[in-house]
Amino acid sequence: MTNSPEILLAGIGIVAMAAQWLAWRLRVPAILFLLLAGIAVGPVAGWLDPDDLFGHLLFPIVSLSVAVILFEGSLTLEFHQTRGLERVVRRLVSGGLLITWVVSATAVHFLLDFPWDLAVLFGAITAVTGPTVIAPLLKTVKPVAPVAHALRWEGILIDPIGAILAVLSYDLMVALRTSHAWGHALWSLGATAITGLVFGLVAGWLLGMALRKGWIPDSLLNLSTLATVFAAFALSNTVQSESGLLAVTIMGIWLANRPGIPVHDILEFKETLSQILLSALFILLAARVAPAQLFDLGWPALAVLVLMLWVGRPLKVLFSTWGSKLNWRERALLTWIAPRGIVAAAVSALFALRLESLQVPQAEKLLPLTFLVIIGTVIWQSITARPMAKLLKAAEPDRVGFLISGANPVARAIGQALYEQGVPVRLCDSDWYSLSKARMLGLPTYHGSPISEHAQHNLDTSGLGRLLALGTRDHVNQLIMVRGRDEFGKNKVFSLPRSRDGDAAEKHAVDPEYRGRTLFAVGLGYWALSSLLMAGAQVKTTKLSETFTFAQYQQAQPGHAVYPLFAINPKGYAVPFTLDQELQPQPGWTVIGLHVESAQAQPADPLAA
Repeated sequence: MTNSPEILLAGIGIVAMAAQWLAWRLRVPAILFLLLAGIAVGPVAGWLDPDDLFGHLLFPIVSLSVAVILFEGSLTLEFHQTRGLERVVRRLVSGGLLITWVVSATAVHFLLDFPWDLAVLFGAITAVTGPTVIAPLLKTVKPVAPVAHALRWEGILIDPIGAILAVLSYDLMVALRTSHAWGHALWSLGATAITGLVFGLVAGWLLGMALRKGWIPDSLLNLSTLATVFAAFALSNTVQSESGLLAVTIMGIWLANRPGIPVHDILEFKETLSQILLSALFILLAARVAPAQLFDLGWPALAVLVLMLWVGRPLKVLFSTWGSKLNWRERALLTWIAPRGIVAAAVSALFALRLESLQVPQAEKLLPLTFLVIIGTVIWQSITARPMAKLLKAAEPDRVGFLISGANPVARAIGQALYEQGVPVRLCDSDWYSLSKARMLGLPTYHGSPISEHAQHNLDTSGLGRLLALGTRDHVNQLIMVRGRDEFGKNKVFSLPRSRDGDAAEKHAVDPEYRGRTLFAVGLGYWALSSLLMAGAQVKTTKLSETFTFAQYQQAQPGHAVYPLFAINPKGYAVPFTLDQELQPQPGWTVIGLHVESAQAQPADPLAA
């Protein structure tokens, strides 16, 4: 195969896309396939040699990429999420980290004959649960909120702490093997922490001020943020080696928790960029590890992995959650999920080369053993975490339900019909009178706007994966659609059509970009539906069969008309009828439709005037 850099870079992109797509289809974390793909195209097939492709730029690229990933993750760390979990998170990244460190170091010392200083270094490297693995794993596992928040905070905060500890362990190891200088390590610890804290706070304050004051145009928002992250990381590392990861983490946490800073405007771009970087990094670093190196470690390495999973992690969680409000199910799931990520891979790859040059015994095993831990934890938890979460009843229900904006008569009728068929719903409205009527029907509700700041912190959307904008005011529905796409995705937000969308002049029609997907049928907007319901139309459910098909259901009976609204498959998943997709329910499905007697008055179009 050609060694053209362009072909190799394009190939990395194609392999990453294929791995991500396969993970999406199988609903498992993509890291598993990215690691296996990296080993396959690297040492197995011999197509990719990262050191030859990037040369001395490989590790600077890795370092900057990890900085972006940590910054993006820290932007999601809002202090209100840890309400009631502050002590748990604090223990996970302090005393709990120390427990994992000791268990890992002791295991490799006795089982693999690592010298104590190298064992301590390995323990520091592998004590972290990386956010690069936690974030996609949480999307698949979907644990209950307390577990998800604890894991997310642990993963983000412990990465820079673990990296600093690894650097200090390395510095101490080298110092003791050369000059036996304990003071150097202690000085490095304080200098690294202070430097990262100062650069992170300064960079966060400067960028936050620029965002709040509007000094940066929208077209330069992402570029300016990315440049600031790179600058904070590089300058902090220049002043004090390896303090940059802490700096970008502090910077992200500062921005996420300061009022008035529009972090949502930059978060979507950073999430996309982080996914690209994460995919490329796992392939590149995995391509540097030959399978023979993993197999040569033998059964002692597997024993180390078992001790880390079944001794170190349980002891850490037991210590960290002692006296907390987490129940035993949530603690068990917290114990189960502890994958290692990209920082461990990058740091071990960097140190392995340096230690081998110092002729440290067993140094050649550091990199393959670290990758064995990463691959082992990722494979094990990718396969078992979701089933275990369901078994423990500590997983959020599948997001098959609907968040309904509005509690007006139309929203109540649709919400009640879905709810009676077992489809999760929650109606949101600021009008207490309308909401009280929904409550009288037994429907779950939220008093307030779904796009309010209060809703971001308090609206329970567990089990709700789609949004229906059924409000009376079209411009409010548009705003809700725009905000809803960030959480649910552009294909899972729906709104009612305007009554005259079918024949309105182009300059008066709402841009589809702001409408989401249009429900039901042209002209069947809110006022049309409301008029029909007031005239006596009813929302009814009908079960299809081999003898009564959807085609027969659609055939108008004398003096009767039916407008299909939703179709529910035998598994209970409800699919709305939309203008952009022709839906053909099969026998065994249930159809929810609006049944209208022709004698009932046809609705007047309020937009016709």
